[in-house]
Amino acid sequence: MSQSAPRVSFEGSQGVPLSARLEMPDGPPLAFAIFAHCFTCSKDSRAAAKISRSLAEQGIATLRFDFTGLGESEGEFGQSTFSSNVEDIVAAAKFLAKYHQAPKLLIGHSFGGTAVIAASARLESVSGVVTIGAPADPSHVSGHVTRKDRSEIDDIEVTIGGRQFHVAESFLSDIADHPLENTLAGLRKALLIFHAPLDEIVGIDEATKIFKAAKHPKSFVSLADANHLLTNEADASYVASVIAVWSSRYIDRPSRERAASSGEPHERVVVEETGNGGYEQDVRIGAHLLKADEPEEFGGHDTGPSPYEYLLAGLGACTSMTLRMYAERKSWPLDRVRVRLNHQKIHAEDCKNCETKTGKIDRIERLIEIEGDLSEEQRSRLMEIADKCPVHRTLHSEILVETRQIED
Repeated sequence: MSQSAPRVSFEGSQGVPLSARLEMPDGPPLAFAIFAHCFTCSKDSRAAAKISRSLAEQGIATLRFDFTGLGESEGEFGQSTFSSNVEDIVAAAKFLAKYHQAPKLLIGHSFGGTAVIAASARLESVSGVVTIGAPADPSHVSGHVTRKDRSEIDDIEVTIGGRQFHVAESFLSDIADHPLENTLAGLRKALLIFHAPLDEIVGIDEATKIFKAAKHPKSFVSLADANHLLTNEADASYVASVIAVWSSRYIDRPSRERAASSGEPHERVVVEETGNGGYEQDVRIGAHLLKADEPEEFGGHDTGPSPYEYLLAGLGACTSMTLRMYAERKSWPLDRVRVRLNHQKIHAEDCKNCETKTGKIDRIERLIEIEGDLSEEQRSRLMEIADKCPVHRTLHSEILVETRQIED
């Protein structure tokens, strides 16, 4: 389950605060995403909330926000344009980059989907773009304009899904200036398109246009029986599940590309600052998500194990696994192994068998509990084997740590 989404705000395109919620997973996020809602919706619409929460439950932190003048955001919606909507998304990305991590995914619903396509060209951190029921071009909105008096250039009524909005003439002129065909052709990001065949607001032909204009990698998923607003929670959950699986191929793409270009294997362990507190880190070990931090007495928030505790955990796990492997090869009745470890700095002069005689040295205390119907000879042998675990040998051998800076 994801944590309850805290309210946050950031400055939008008109220089006013935009209201948002940041859905965070229980553990370290796999990546950060931005969800842009549809033209007639808000960040708290059923689709926006359900998809964002579901993504968080699957490890993807998702920021959903209200565009200028909509929902709980300040500003005048009537004075907004497609360009200002795109700028709002860019502002959301800057907020995430400053306080968390730059977004890897942009997700847009309906007109929000069109906006994220345009915004993605401005955001180098984004490696995946998702559209849901999106028109291929922002000018699609002009088909929903009703205006009794053509002379009323500053008060144009837009009706979508039974809801009415008033915009200025500048809104229509702005969308006419933003055809997205060239943007899609030069996207250079993975694209996932969701669309309902029976969508009565944005026809399925719009999805076809997006798919044809974009280059690979691109994917299309049909939302059979879904409506435009995804009011059925099952449809929204399905969308989130597909996004989570699909994005796993792309959210760590920059690291894989750096490794490929250098001819080196992809890093299995990646540690990165979260920006929360002074020392908190996200630790990704393959598909496993962990945290690291320092105890409160050392200036941290104790949200995860300390670096030395991870070191002890590695030694303890290796010890236990080595004893289990040895016992299985010998067919010994080993029931359970428990390893307790402690680390401290001691004066070298207090260690009789150490080569170092001055200053301080590291002392690791390892206590091993062995359960099972074992003879004393078998127990003694297992204790000898404990010192042969690979991590134990590494700690006692000469270690070369090569450090170099990764160029941007």
